[in-house]
Amino acid sequence: MDAPIGHFDSATPAPDCLDGLIGPVAEAVRQWSGGVPAEQIVYVDTDPEWADTATFVEHYGRELLERSANCVVVAGKRGGESTLAACVVLSTTRVDVNGVVRRQLGARKASFAPMDTATGETGMEYGGITPLGLPDSWPVLVDSAVVDLPYVLVGSGRRRGKLLVPGKAFAELPGAVVLEGLGVA
Repeated sequence: MDAPIGHFDSATPAPDCLDGLIGPVAEAVRQWSGGVPAEQIVYVDTDPEWADTATFVEHYGRELLERSANCVVVAGKRGGESTLAACVVLSTTRVDVNGVVRRQLGARKASFAPMDTATGETGMEYGGITPLGLPDSWPVLVDSAVVDLPYVLVGSGRRRGKLLVPGKAFAELPGAVVLEGLGVA
């Protein structure tokens, strides 16, 4: 099959390659029940050496820069309690951690989670964290610009490979909250 965006050697519907996906992501695809059929979530095999956005778009298509999203793990703290959440924003923006995220989580302070916390709690590789397969208790904050795109390139849970996901599917993820202004230029 041809990928819906980008220039990849191979593209496979995610349900057809569960063995190649990291555990939590494979389970999320296996149990997918959103209005977007799971077959529309596409896995593309990519070289982990080219995982970082600038190098990635040079190799797989410059148009992907405007159609890529980053998923970052944040920690909101209030009175000794900490809440982990994921934030999904276009790769051309940054997460408004101290404004939108802090207010949404009801936290006095919010910051990016340490790498070992992000990887340990998600079971995913740093640089490949994806919003599919996150712990059910986590809020998944999604910038509205991500939901508006026909397809979005995100991590696959590993540095090798990416997922191409219909934008509207992000609003159907467990714990998803779509927010205006989560990603800022």
